[in-house]
Amino acid sequence: MAAKTKPFKIILGSSSMARRQILAEMGYEFAVMTADIDEKSIRKEKPEELVMTLAEEKADAIIAKLQTIDYQDKDADTTLLLTADTVVVYEGKVREKPSSKEEARQFIKDYSGGHCATFGSVLVTNLKTGTRKGGWDKAEIYFHEIPDEVMDNLLEEGIVLKVAGGLIVEHPLILPLVEAVVGTTDSVMGLPKALTEKLIQEAL
Repeated sequence: MAAKTKPFKIILGSSSMARRQILAEMGYEFAVMTADIDEKSIRKEKPEELVMTLAEEKADAIIAKLQTIDYQDKDADTTLLLTADTVVVYEGKVREKPSSKEEARQFIKDYSGGHCATFGSVLVTNLKTGTRKGGWDKAEIYFHEIPDEVMDNLLEEGIVLKVAGGLIVEHPLILPLVEAVVGTTDSVMGLPKALTEKLIQEAL
């Protein structure tokens, strides 16, 4: 798909490979910046509030970073900053990135033959006008039994330690073990396409 030639630029405020992949699939060209905030210090009761707050904190941190490098957008095209956050909820508890291999193994073991939900936020900030549009999306994932061998391979590879809830549904080892997704896979992966497109148009 050819990149859309639009009179605006996009900065993706995320180091997530999955989000980069989804935004590219949507046909956008973009630069990448990371927020480097202490996500674990931010606490909210509801998962949807937590992911929205985290997306806002990420946006604020990147805007502050852009100001320190004297980022000028006065005469240039409009620039949209896109930030997002995803958490996994299992049995009513919010799960962020696992803190150890042991915790990651427990997370995956819990999903085996069971289910969990993802809550994902998207926030689009127009850096020229200051307009900010955000929203969140939920998806549920149901799993077949996950064999110990698959868990071992995932943990050895280590990528499960870098994602919320240790959950990568698109991973070739996990994908065949997903029984059903209620919602969209792109939402589970961290960037719901329909919501993102809607917010981009609203923020312009």
